[in-house]
Amino acid sequence: MEIAALFALTLLLGALVVLVALAVGRRKEELREEIEQAAEFNAEGSNTKGLANKKPKQEKQRSRKDKATQHTFSHQLLAASLKSHSANVTCLDFSSNGKYLASCADDRTVRIWSTKDFLEREHKCLRANVDLDHATLVRFSPDSRAFITWLANGDTIRIFKMIKKEDGTLTFKAAPEDFPQKHKAAITNIGIAETGKFIMSASIDTCIHIWDLKGELLASINTNQNTNSYAAVSPCGRFVASCGFTPDVKVWEVCFGKGGEFKEVARAFDLKGHSAGVHAFAFSNDSHRMVTVSKDGTWKLWNTNVEYKKQQDPYLLKTVPCTSSEGSRAALSPDGRVVAISDGCNLAMYNAASGQLEEELHGVHSEEINDLRFDINGRFLACSGDKAIRVFHNAPGYRAAIRDMQDMLKKAQNEAMKQRLQQQIREAQSTLDTVLAAAPRD
Repeated sequence: MEIAALFALTLLLGALVVLVALAVGRRKEELREEIEQAAEFNAEGSNTKGLANKKPKQEKQRSRKDKATQHTFSHQLLAASLKSHSANVTCLDFSSNGKYLASCADDRTVRIWSTKDFLEREHKCLRANVDLDHATLVRFSPDSRAFITWLANGDTIRIFKMIKKEDGTLTFKAAPEDFPQKHKAAITNIGIAETGKFIMSASIDTCIHIWDLKGELLASINTNQNTNSYAAVSPCGRFVASCGFTPDVKVWEVCFGKGGEFKEVARAFDLKGHSAGVHAFAFSNDSHRMVTVSKDGTWKLWNTNVEYKKQQDPYLLKTVPCTSSEGSRAALSPDGRVVAISDGCNLAMYNAASGQLEEELHGVHSEEINDLRFDINGRFLACSGDKAIRVFHNAPGYRAAIRDMQDMLKKAQNEAMKQRLQQQIREAQSTLDTVLAAAPRD
């Protein structure tokens, strides 16, 4: 009996030792993750050098090696290169309050960057982990307090809330449940209406779903375009548009009643004029202008501020030859003055009114540019295509604004108006001079 009791006691002690060892190992791993998280999340700029020095030598050497092989790029208009992601960035989005840039990547994280840091040497960001999956698309909510993501493996939408802690920093909390799986093909884009009334998801098989914010499916659209190459929600939050194999862009209005209840999705208007399929399109901030880029080697600018309910069609304002390819993206500055078109790893910026090519940027990324966006104030143009995000000064926008104000000055008859325009021209020219004089950096 004593031997049996002793044997049982030995087994018990052995089990306790194993449990303690596992707990200690797990705690060490948690501490390591906490240290890394603290170094990345410290939005107050506290000194993280000491924590970084605690990382193993091998990790430091690997980090230096990875950094050495990263694609480098330099240009006079380059404002910043954001490099915290450890894998390819797949999507970007600026918040409507102008404060943040969100990016998601194959490294299973979403990063939130402060736009006020773009011109600083250090670019801080906050990290939201995408548990057991990774996000391929990200979009801010209208109030800039949440963002939605598309999960690569889950094939669905997940919502994250941005919660401000007592120390002023942000943390992120995923919604308890993801949206139900409804798409049967690869996703091409997601969006959320600025009105906060609906969410859109579009797949390459001509299907677009309209959801409420709780994940209930409100409606489905068949675009009848053979394939969808791109789809988006208009900045005004009223319209959903798509393009694809056919040479046109189709636009629908998502209609709600006076009480906020969903009514229907109604066809609004089409953009017709290209002679081949449309790669992508973009809206101006007031949704009164749209730009489209096509396989026919042109981009077109449209006036979409029309009474479509009275059968009035959008006006074609400009057709401009350009270099485009499968996967090309388009961006239109919020004020509609500048058009940006991507072609593979290259980027071109045009004056929207004249169609003049103002900037050509070659080899911006080591891989094809997959997203292209202006910030809400039109100061910056951001793009992604590898592990880095490139942020450019919108110099063509400043030039266009100066030219427009000079034209207004010639016509101004009121002395106060003349003085105000002269002051604005001086300020815009000073900003442009500062941008052009800044040393490019990667």
